[in-house]
Formats: sequence, C-alpha cells, structure tokens
Amino acid sequence: MTRFAFSQVDVFTATALRGNPLAVVHGADRLDDERMQAFARWTNLSETTFLLAPTDPGADYRVRIFTPGGELPFAGHPTLGSCHAWLESGGQPRAADGVVQQCSVGLVRIKLDRGGAAFAAPPLARSEVGGDDLEAVLAAVGASRDRLVAAQWLRNGPNWLTLLLDSAATVLALEPDATPMKRFRSVGVVAPHPTGSECAFEVRAFVGQPTLYEDPVTGSLNAGIGEWLIATGRAPARYVAAQGARLGRAGRVHVSRDGATLWVGGSTVTCIRGEVDL
Repeated sequence: MTRFAFSQVDVFTATALRGNPLAVVHGADRLDDERMQAFARWTNLSETTFLLAPTDPGADYRVRIFTPGGELPFAGHPTLGSCHAWLESGGQPRAADGVVQQCSVGLVRIKLDRGGAAFAAPPLARSEVGGDDLEAVLAAVGASRDRLVAAQWLRNGPNWLTLLLDSAATVLALEPDATPMKRFRSVGVVAPHPTGSECAFEVRAFVGQPTLYEDPVTGSLNAGIGEWLIATGRAPARYVAAQGARLGRAGRVHVSRDGATLWVGGSTVTCIRGEVDL
C-alpha cells in the first residue's frame, strides 16, 4: 500500500457542486493498470485520472483516464480537471503560453486564462447515422421524429451518436428509456436556446451501457458538437453551452474556433484535497 496525493475537482463550473466531478491521483507512476481500474471503479465517478511523468519530451505531464468500466484514450472534463489539479499541486509548464498534456490520443494543448482553461479539441471524424440506428435512438431517448433537425456520429476518442433537436425545451424534457438505450454506448443531444438567452445551446449526454447514466457535463461531446455545428453554419464561432440542468447542475462550456483550432473550456474548482492509500 502506497500513499498518494489526491484531489477531487468540479469541472465546467466556478461554483462547487454545480459541474462534473473528477477524482485525480497525483504521482501515480507506481500504480499498475489493475489498481488504477479498481480505484476508478471504487470512486464510481464518470472518470478518475492518474497523473504521471511524461514520456514525450514535448509534454508537461501524462494522464491516464479511467471510467468504472475501462480506460479512455481522451475525455474533455478529465483533461481540464487534471490540468487544474496538476497546476494547483505546483506543476510548472515548460512554455509560457499554456500546458501540454500527454494521453493515449497524443499531445493535447491547453491554454490558460483567468476564467479557467481550454483544450484544443482532437481531430473529429463525422459520419451519417443509419436509418435503423436513427429510429432506434429517437425512440430510446423519447424524441419524436418531427423534433429532429439533424444527426451525426461524432468521433474524437469517444464515439457519440448525436442528435440536433428543435429546441432546448425539447432536450430538457427528454426521458430516456433504459432498456432500448442499451443498444447505444454514447448518445448526445443538443438544441438551441431562444435568441438572447444566457447560453446558446442546451446539451445532454447519455451512456447506455452497461446501465443508463446521464453525464453531468461532457467535454468530448461538446467538442464534437462545436466542430459539427460551426462547420455547418448552425452555430457561431464562439458560444456557451449549458449542460446538467436535469441533474441539478449548472455546467457552462465555452466553445470557440480560432483558425483551424476548436477550443473547449471552462472553470474548475477544487472540492477535496488530501491523500489516498492505494
């Protein structure tokens, strides 16, 4: 048994308990895969991360990201939360203009400002949703066909079957059915708020396997949505999305395109600082 520094942070919020929590284990190089997975299963959060020394000379730190069910190559809120925890524990970036994170998808750039941080979204692959999947997912989330505007598969590590619906009110009213949702691993839903609202879009994220789970605030999904909607002229080059309202959260995700780069960011606050024996 070894003792490690430990943080639990709340991501995509400046107010504790209103975003998406993340457990972070510092200096975890001595932990093996089995122990990392066991701890992620024990925390039972959507993700738990482990900070390690980088193996790429261009990186400031390396991170491994685990859900209770397995390891992810990349995820958005763990990227911002891990960066926040690394900096708070004394991490010093090599460059003055931001942080470089190493993870399974490669090097991820993170820029810092007074309002938090933003990651450069990894490359996105988009594809059409087949008719059978589309009808099945609409039934599973409880959306009628006349509320659908568009649908896409969005893959940037995770692979999100994503629905663009007609209004934020429609998204907030959805009541997914756990049994048909088992067909789908990751489903995202997005729709615009009325003009003049605080946020441009409302987002919800559902994981159908092994049991139905709604993620409070999701960086990878918002990155894919931003790439898709901005590229197709359905969103401005800079906007704020809301997520988590049905769970009593108030996540705010800042999305902006700067040239060829899409940035996804928000605030992070630390809720727990301490040690863990693993």
